[in-house]
Amino acid sequence: MTKLLNPQLQTHRAQLEEITKDLHELTIRIGHEEMSHTVSDLRNRLHEPFMFVIVGEVKAGKSSFINALLATGEEITKVAPQPMTDTIQQILYGEERAEVMVNDYLKKIMLPVDILQDIAIVDTPGTNTIVAHHQEITERFVPASDLIVFVFEAKNPYRQSAWEFFDFIQGEWRKKVIFVLQQKDLMPAEDLAINIQGVKDNALKKGMTIPHVFAVSAKQEQEGQTTQSGFGELRAYIQNHITGGQAPALKLINSVATANNINERIATGLDLRQQQYRADQEFREDIRETLDEQETKSYKQVDLLNDALLGAYDRITTKKAYELEGGLSLFGLLRRSVSSIFSKTPSAQQWLTDLAKEMEDELNGALQQRLNEGMIDLADSIQQMAKIIDLKIRSSKTILSNDHEIFSDIAERRENVLRDLQDQFSRFISKTENFTDESLFPDKKNLSPNLAAGSGIAAIGVILMTVSQIGMLDITGGLLTAIGLLFAGFSTRSKRKKITDGFRQEIAQGRQRLTEEVNSTLKRYIVHLKKRIDDNFLRFDDLLKREGVQLEEISIQQSNINERLATIANALAPLSRDLDGRP
Repeated sequence: MTKLLNPQLQTHRAQLEEITKDLHELTIRIGHEEMSHTVSDLRNRLHEPFMFVIVGEVKAGKSSFINALLATGEEITKVAPQPMTDTIQQILYGEERAEVMVNDYLKKIMLPVDILQDIAIVDTPGTNTIVAHHQEITERFVPASDLIVFVFEAKNPYRQSAWEFFDFIQGEWRKKVIFVLQQKDLMPAEDLAINIQGVKDNALKKGMTIPHVFAVSAKQEQEGQTTQSGFGELRAYIQNHITGGQAPALKLINSVATANNINERIATGLDLRQQQYRADQEFREDIRETLDEQETKSYKQVDLLNDALLGAYDRITTKKAYELEGGLSLFGLLRRSVSSIFSKTPSAQQWLTDLAKEMEDELNGALQQRLNEGMIDLADSIQQMAKIIDLKIRSSKTILSNDHEIFSDIAERRENVLRDLQDQFSRFISKTENFTDESLFPDKKNLSPNLAAGSGIAAIGVILMTVSQIGMLDITGGLLTAIGLLFAGFSTRSKRKKITDGFRQEIAQGRQRLTEEVNSTLKRYIVHLKKRIDDNFLRFDDLLKREGVQLEEISIQQSNINERLATIANALAPLSRDLDGRP
């Protein structure tokens, strides 16, 4: 069977080696150092023997169990009253005995023991040890294991720390586990049977389908009481399920499962990351739409203000045009000339001057009133643009938390950018100069004396009123100057038509200037302010742009790995069912 499987296994192992190489590159790319180490270990151990990882609490008898299992007649792993295993010890086959200290936490022991040609045994620090880093390094070693041998103290296999570690093994890595109750010689058979069933029941509650529990005594085994020690049953299990030519296939199946587990965890993290990206895109689009909506609303307020100003302008100028035509008629001029001789009735020239002055006063009063009424609504509309954006920034949706298992750095970077955006925008709306940029009103020399009544976003109404007042003065002042020059040229009746036509022309031009002043100045202000608000999102936009590119590339890479792992898993599925007995 082994010879028939070897060519297939070699092909699949070569394929898996390439996949784990790409998976390793993916973990480096996403910046997850721990996962990168795990995949690197997995890849490096593909050509190593089937690996037993012995876990359990301190003083559960792990070291004695390993010494008895190997049956070399010597103490391979140290046994002492106090905790001795302060490193992970990987026991491998070697032609001669040797020890190699790989690093501070890993020692390799080479032994000329036949069983080690098919399996490697890893002795780990206790799950409840007080020595720093022991549980951490044990957890880092578990993912590359092929079988977890969970050693309990036979008289008390219910310690919380041990079962919490079991939850980690099952929940995080779904590793194949067998249970060993060590030191069975210290218990009555009836109590031992109760504890064996208790371990099975506990394992079933935690999701195992067929818990395998072995009760052994290393002491009895080493003293030659092999029929009572329980090691015979355990060795038979190992022979039937692992060393009987099945270890290479099982190791490959386990390695595929571990690689798939890691890739699935990346996929789950990517899904959350993509949800966050889509939420951020929607948030950004909502900001743009809100700015567009508020711009439209503000434009409507400008149009309403313009209509109100033009209504007042038309009413006053039309009335004055009728007065002018009536006063310049032949009868009107004759009556005024005769009356001026016998009374204090002003001359025609004086009358024209008074007419112009009355129109100026009425225009300034009426336009100022309409301006005051309309500017309140306009200022409120423009202020809402900034207020709504500020509220939306503060209520943006967070899906990917900064304590995420894989993408915590991405989540933290996003959180920092969003926090900076909040702070930046708060500063933006609190500074008056952000709403009084001279480039908005290049022809308005100085607005500062009028801004004492407001600060930050609250100054918008004052700014608009100030600028518009200056504009109104420019219009009415320019209009009256032109009309004054026109009236000053009056000397004969023959110029009556020229005066009235000129008056109507100047009125029409003033009306046009009024419309242009209101629309161009105020709408330009709205456009510029909208852009300034939107510019606060430049860093956030850059984050979104880079995130979109990275997500696409990482997703393609992860999907490719997933497809290749699925192909190998499907090819190995029949073999997996035969070896493991699982559907």
